[in-house]
Amino acid sequence: MQLHAGERIRVVVNGEAVETRAATLAELLAELGHEEAAVATAINGAFVPRARRGAVRLAAGDAIEVVSPRPGG
Repeated sequence: MQLHAGERIRVVVNGEAVETRAATLAELLAELGHEEAAVATAINGAFVPRARRGAVRLAAGDAIEVVSPRPGG
């Protein structure tokens, strides 16, 4: 399903359902207030490097994981 301007889709972020107008992973991260450089991301279990987030399109039902690094290992 391709997202059209103004349309909302439902995705799952860290186990919670979220409705978004974001078309890409980068847009979703900005919408959620995450600083892109400070998190690791995956969609449907596949790691997405920071450099690819703007190119990765979201689809309804995608399972997205956003993980922040923690000091101390």
